[in-house]
Amino acid sequence: MLKIGLTGGIASGKSVAAARLRERGAVLVDADALAREVVEPGTEGLARVVAEFGGGVLDQDGRLDRPKLGALVFGNPERLAVLNGIVHPLVRSRAAAIVAAAQDDAVVVQDIPLLVETGQGSDFHLVVVVDAPEDIRLQRMLDHRGMTAEAARSRMGAQASREDRLAAADVVLHNSESLQDLVDQVDRLWDQRLVPFAGNLAAGARANRHGGPVLVPADPLWAQQAQRLMSRIAKALPVEQRDAVRLDHIGSTSVPGLEAKDVIDLQLTVPDIQAADALAPALAAAGFPVVPGITADTPKRSRPDRRDWQKRFHVNADPGRDVNLHVRAEGSAGWRFALCFRDWLRAEPAAAAEYLALKRQLAAAHSGDRSTAGYAEAKEDWFTAAEEALERWAEASGWQPPSSGS
Repeated sequence: MLKIGLTGGIASGKSVAAARLRERGAVLVDADALAREVVEPGTEGLARVVAEFGGGVLDQDGRLDRPKLGALVFGNPERLAVLNGIVHPLVRSRAAAIVAAAQDDAVVVQDIPLLVETGQGSDFHLVVVVDAPEDIRLQRMLDHRGMTAEAARSRMGAQASREDRLAAADVVLHNSESLQDLVDQVDRLWDQRLVPFAGNLAAGARANRHGGPVLVPADPLWAQQAQRLMSRIAKALPVEQRDAVRLDHIGSTSVPGLEAKDVIDLQLTVPDIQAADALAPALAAAGFPVVPGITADTPKRSRPDRRDWQKRFHVNADPGRDVNLHVRAEGSAGWRFALCFRDWLRAEPAAAAEYLALKRQLAAAHSGDRSTAGYAEAKEDWFTAAEEALERWAEASGWQPPSSGS
């Protein structure tokens, strides 16, 4: 199933987006509703809240008096953390049960106001953030919730900053205009990304890519996107394997300032190629199915032992973000080259400029191709010729590859 984490600051319009996703067919898990459910009379959650905050947080019917409790915790980070420590684990447990009951091909949307604050982003295939400027959100709370400016600012201050939420987002839905505009954005997201993504996951298929190479200006967000992807992949691996592997951002998008195809290249380091095969199901479930038939780096290179260039190649099932995931054994030639080449380009502007000139030339020559295969193959002779300079730099600089777990 496709798992989506939906979040947004108070008065951002998240509830509107959640309702529309449910209308379109998503299984919606509403953390706010569950947070109320787990502190109903007679529950473990309510008993623990009363034990911590006292009977004064109950109304005359024995139910939780939320305004009284709110007055105790909002603006008091320590007390709020205690409350969250009681409620959040109970909510997560209840949410997990709902998710487990969903169909295998479902799109499951978990509406979690404090997704960023609780560090849950890597639990999902995508994080969707509903965003609006703080002044607009403040005005909405004054106009529609009857809150004072002081109370509204206190609620906003108790949540993650807007910058932190945006940094965690794979998708941002902008809600500074009309509600219909927000609904239209949700519909486009559902039709163009979520439904195809869910279908690809169920089929174990890659997202379609068409056309020749297109270079775009360096995007400062590539590094941030790569980090989110790596965290997600690491979380998807079996617990017993996580300490034995390493993930790195490699390729052109890992070199600051370098034009590149808008494709994030990642390298997953494993102890041996057999371990790579064992991890294939977990990677596919995380949204990165293996590409059959690609078992080594480009064979045009003249190598004495092709086995040292073995790999497994996975790509994105998500139609909204192109990713190449190269799974290579630690210590192999292909593994070492990917890391050393990245660091060489980062350290040597002249080498990066030469490589960029080649990329521009070949991108123009292959712009009419139906895929990027010809472009990639055409770079191989340059790689071979540049390897001598790369090795001189590695020796002179004392470069050493990182080890797994570091």
